[in-house]
Amino acid sequence: MSTSYRRRILAGAGALTLALGGVAGLTGTAQAATKTTTIFMDCDAPAPQTDGSGNQDFTITLPDTAKAGDTVPVTIDPGPSPLVPAFAVTTENTTKITFVGVPGQPITVTSPKETVTVTPGVPLDAKPFTANLTIPDGTEGTTIDFKMDLAVTVANLGGMDYVTTCTPQPRPSATVGSIAVEALPKDPVTTKLSPNSGGPNTAVVATGANFPPGAVTCAASLAGVDTGDTGTGTADASGAASCSLTVTKKADKIRIGSTAGKPFSYIAPVEGVPHPVDIEVLPGPLALGPTAGLPTLDFGAITINGKKQSVVGAFNAATVQDFRGGTLGWDLTVTRTPFLNSSTGHSLAAGLGIQPSCTVTNPDSPSPCVAGAPGAITDVPLKVASQAAGGDDLTGGEFAVGGGAMIQLPAFMFADTYQSVVTFSIA
Repeated sequence: MSTSYRRRILAGAGALTLALGGVAGLTGTAQAATKTTTIFMDCDAPAPQTDGSGNQDFTITLPDTAKAGDTVPVTIDPGPSPLVPAFAVTTENTTKITFVGVPGQPITVTSPKETVTVTPGVPLDAKPFTANLTIPDGTEGTTIDFKMDLAVTVANLGGMDYVTTCTPQPRPSATVGSIAVEALPKDPVTTKLSPNSGGPNTAVVATGANFPPGAVTCAASLAGVDTGDTGTGTADASGAASCSLTVTKKADKIRIGSTAGKPFSYIAPVEGVPHPVDIEVLPGPLALGPTAGLPTLDFGAITINGKKQSVVGAFNAATVQDFRGGTLGWDLTVTRTPFLNSSTGHSLAAGLGIQPSCTVTNPDSPSPCVAGAPGAITDVPLKVASQAAGGDDLTGGEFAVGGGAMIQLPAFMFADTYQSVVTFSIA
């Protein structure tokens, strides 16, 4: 079987290619309200399960009121699905429900895993579950009408995920529940210290957010006990606060008001002759490897039998090294070429899926990495892993990105050898 590799490096981005081959042969809330809504769902199921549509009852329990920024519980009972299974199997299922209520800010809640024994001819009926959702910022004094935008069931069988996506018609659905958001600001918070280190007589400006307009005070503390160093400042009409104080004693935190505060590194003076020492730390690369590409993923030989077939495998892990020494994040995406035999001209209408994984390989890495959602690999980039930007915190590290692979074959095809090239890219 032939093997194909390629690699490209763009400005700020990298790409890694893998050849694929195969032979076809609740926080402080008020009362909660419960509402049941009947929604017509149009469901797209993975082969060999046929698609289906029909009415489904969703019973939603939400708190009556909350504050912007609060994390509150939502209880969902999905009711019997419009899909009727045609075969018996036992899977580990996860349900993901996406709501819309505030334009541009969808909220997804996820159930715990549930062991499901499927009975042919009996609609699936997922158990009720409780998850958390966060009330979006900027909603103070409004009522959020939650509408269902998407319902996704991820069934794990033999280490592979099979995804069923159900879309309400119309999309989004009618209102399934409402929360009245209190006309109160979020809790105050100290956001930054400038500078965040120094010795005696260091002047520090502490900034914060969500404070009532007017005067504020700030204070330094050590091991939770105030040192006596205090200062004053003001908060503007938007709630942004600024407060100045001078550090005269050892401290490990500085706060505005009664907030948790931000860490401060106290540098104690040392008697003697000062001798400054400077070091310049240069940024390293954001790299994707190995440079020669990954080995061929061979799905082996499949015999045509007049039925759709699925074969599972595993992608070899690509390495990610982020040595930039900053606060930047990255996204790793994957695309592929069609399954072809360039000699015979035959093409294979096969579906290729990935269940992504991302692990930290260097324990000193300052950042975690997050695996993307399982999905189909096509010519449209699919995000399979990412590292979030750090804001004021350091990011970077060393990671391994791979995951489970599944190829779905049609019932009939030319008996031939086919190959596709999967390309991992980072930016």
